[in-house]
Amino acid sequence: MKNNYDNLDASLNIESSIVEVKKDKEELDISSLKFNDIQKDYQYTRANLYSLIEKGQEAINGIMELAGEGGSPRAYEVAGQLIKSVGDVTDKLIDLQKKLKDVEEDSNKTTNNTTNNAIFVGSTSELSKLLKQGFLNNKE
Repeated sequence: MKNNYDNLDASLNIESSIVEVKKDKEELDISSLKFNDIQKDYQYTRANLYSLIEKGQEAINGIMELAGEGGSPRAYEVAGQLIKSVGDVTDKLIDLQKKLKDVEEDSNKTTNNTTNNAIFVGSTSELSKLLKQGFLNNKE
């Protein structure tokens, strides 16, 4: 394959090679499996939170009836704590949405590292020493 640097390569008596890096199929499968696991965990957690909210609302209704019949201050205190707990669970449900969105954004981000210019930093005598030693001629 001919590139723009053939004349430079010939004058410096070196061979350059272009290496293409491709993702393996296994890496793509692993990332899709991780995404599926995240989706399953999200759905499971969401279902559990909904269940907790429903049970909490039933408990609130029951304790409010009990507090209304007995007029006990302790029953009202328990009802207040239940209301707070159900409110906290609904906040966790919203936080779950935000966390899922953050995870999906992180998985969609890709980093492109492109090197356009490679520069040798040093004197010409150092460069000629490296060329004579064959350091730059290595095909590793």
